[in-house]
Amino acid sequence: MSQPVDLLSELIKRIEGCRLCEASLPLGANPVVRAQQSARLIVAGQAPGIRVHKTSIPFNDPSGERLRQWMGVDSELFYNESKIAIIPMAFCYPGRGTRGDLPPRKECSTYWHPRLLPLIPKVELILAIGQYAHTYYLADRRKKTLTETVKAWESYLPEILPLPHPSPRNNIWLKKNPWFEREVIPYLKNRIRRLFESKE
Repeated sequence: MSQPVDLLSELIKRIEGCRLCEASLPLGANPVVRAQQSARLIVAGQAPGIRVHKTSIPFNDPSGERLRQWMGVDSELFYNESKIAIIPMAFCYPGRGTRGDLPPRKECSTYWHPRLLPLIPKVELILAIGQYAHTYYLADRRKKTLTETVKAWESYLPEILPLPHPSPRNNIWLKKNPWFEREVIPYLKNRIRRLFESKE
């Protein structure tokens, strides 16, 4: 008797072989995405940085270290794709701009995301990280600025939690907005702990 087709695994293979916008990528295509059908949390960032491009390990950089601190998880849990799916708005490194990395290209969110997300049916929480993820997941519910959107975090629960990007470039934002680490981070850690404790 033949085994049932794992549609998500097949789609991930297609994504990893994607070359839709390779001609526009300075270092070529290297799609980085992790997901299994059993995942209950999606980490939706922007796009891989250059270190992630070189290693094919998502959030393998200072941003990832801070994000894991915010979440209260270790690397073992963070990279356990049966529990946590890591699905950036774009899967390849977009290149460097004058003020950091370029924005994520739109091909992934237009072509791949609508095919990918329905195949992860057990997701209970999406961490929408940064303005591009806010735009995609919150659409017209997003506020005028990233700060206003994050301040309204409770209104998007329980399905979505908007976060700023954990990049060191946002240290000034974090200093200006101490309420974030005082109010949002404790909720995030507790929510994740309860999410995985109750589903072991």
